Amino acid sequence: MRIALVGTRGVPARYGGFETCVEEVGSRLVDRGHHVVVYCRRLGDATSDELTDYRGMTLVHLGALKRRSLETLSHTGLSVAHLARHRTDAAVVFNSANSPWLPVLRFARIPIATHVDGLEWQRGKWGPIGRRYYQVAERLAVRWSDALIADAVGIQDYYRDKFDADTDLISYGAPKIEGDVSDRIGELGLRAGEFHLVVARFEPENHVDMIVEGYRKSRAALPLVVVGSAPYADGYTRKVHALADDRVRFLGGVWDQELLDQLYASAHTYLHGHSVGGTNPSLLRALGAGAATTAFDVVFNREVLGESGLYFSNSDDVARLIGQTERDVVGTLVRAQQSAARAALYDWDAVTDRYEALCRRLIAQRSGSKENSTQQQSPARSIERVPRGSEPPARSIEWVRRGSALSHASINE
Repeated sequence: MRIALVGTRGVPARYGGFETCVEEVGSRLVDRGHHVVVYCRRLGDATSDELTDYRGMTLVHLGALKRRSLETLSHTGLSVAHLARHRTDAAVVFNSANSPWLPVLRFARIPIATHVDGLEWQRGKWGPIGRRYYQVAERLAVRWSDALIADAVGIQDYYRDKFDADTDLISYGAPKIEGDVSDRIGELGLRAGEFHLVVARFEPENHVDMIVEGYRKSRAALPLVVVGSAPYADGYTRKVHALADDRVRFLGGVWDQELLDQLYASAHTYLHGHSVGGTNPSLLRALGAGAATTAFDVVFNREVLGESGLYFSNSDDVARLIGQTERDVVGTLVRAQQSAARAALYDWDAVTDRYEALCRRLIAQRSGSKENSTQQQSPARSIERVPRGSEPPARSIEWVRRGSALSHASINE
């Protein structure tokens, strides 16, 4: 099959979950004999250093408007225009925000699956206009996609409840971090098991401020190491720094993947504040590293961690739980082992199985019939539905692992 992956920053993956999904799934599809085209966002004016292929995938680099509200949409518009002239058998479009461009692909008779992401309109960085745009874009994704992809049961339920639309449940994969994981953290003056860790983009819905404030309230003996930053977030970054005391170390973005893996694997605990993004790549990375995790109490995080996690809702909870993990070292080690065991539920090869099967289905549907009017109005509803409530989240994950699949992602998101 010829498959296009559209709507992300591209590969090599250096930024977030979508990019890591593209790299891990795209490279595996190539290994299985498929031709994969990845649309990449041009980082600057220079083109001499741009790769034309990576891990067997063909890369197409295009520009974007450098404004937060227009960067993704403008790049995808250029990508879709290029793809309409250089057709593939199927396309996977990441992020429902890109749905206004889907009619171009439908006109070009390219079957489309849209990975709808989390509940983007709930993110604090968007004002009223931005939130309304994302809500409209969700509706357009349902109407104009041939299939929808959700990466969490909570997102699947949301689309079923709000739009009566069914989705393919394909979460991310968890990277397996093995071997000697303590040799490089010495570069940062850290020792294995003797620090708490946060890895997050600095945005309000990731609750970095709540974690830092809670840590400051605690009597923790171990330092808090904070990895991450964010463009367009200077005010929030200042707020987070102002809440810290001298036990908190801010490392900024860590793009060295080996070092980042070792931070996860060497932490006494990992604190995860993400609340709106579905199955989160940073959380899966913590699972793969066997990190004992304390997470913000939302359904997405409980779905991934299950009983291996501790959960907080405010800064007082953070302070109490940090103290608890330092006092109960044995219990914290047990939770770390439980995390590592749960990582087996999230396997990139199984994720690729699911994407491959979905693309085959899209191609078969397009070639086997001439889209009747019902498909035109709401193609995503033709997907076989998993009855709501038929399985609790943990069993749903197991069901997907056995016959369907899962996925992962990356760095300071």
